[in-house]
Amino acid sequence: MNSIDVFVAQLRKQKNTDRIQNPYRRKVLADNLSVYLYAMQRHWLKQTSPRVLMVGEAPGYKGCMLTGVPFSSGRIYADIDHPFLLSLKAKLTLKTSEAENTASIVWRYLAVNNHLPLFWNAFPFHPHDAGNTQSNRAPTRVEVGQGEGYLCQLNEIFKPSVVVGVGRKGVLAAQGAFPDRNVVAVRHPSYGGKADFVKGMDEVFKLAL
Repeated sequence: MNSIDVFVAQLRKQKNTDRIQNPYRRKVLADNLSVYLYAMQRHWLKQTSPRVLMVGEAPGYKGCMLTGVPFSSGRIYADIDHPFLLSLKAKLTLKTSEAENTASIVWRYLAVNNHLPLFWNAFPFHPHDAGNTQSNRAPTRVEVGQGEGYLCQLNEIFKPSVVVGVGRKGVLAAQGAFPDRNVVAVRHPSYGGKADFVKGMDEVFKLAL
């Protein structure tokens, strides 16, 4: 079995709880994730510039929880003119057009600047308030620790040259998974952080060139 297939199969084993939803329990979302990872693998094989891995916080109920793809929402595939998104859209099963603020900010930046990092999260499942799946909560330190194992597996598959932590939990997870690497910290774009996020990303891609 291919390493990406093994990775996705392991994700699917995580059970839902009253505070965690696993989007990959749904086969259609697990398949979407596989499509995304294989597309990124093909892209990186052709890419000559350094490979950037961006580690965020966790899937949100309006974003990755509905698409299966980190840092994405149904709306970005309709609204944002990025060649990778356009090619990916035809291969995904998307049953929602929900907008998610972080995904929109990130992909609008990438469309203008023509970059394509690999996206993942500190905790790859959806943490929510007890009994309310239509809410988002920050992953706990224990959950971030659990996510580090998946991050290490993804690193073995893709071997990024630059690792970026988006927000405090993204930085914490990346530092925990890669204690011997320099993790670049970038402000999370939500809650008024857009300008600092853009500034941070500009610096990341200057370093990566």
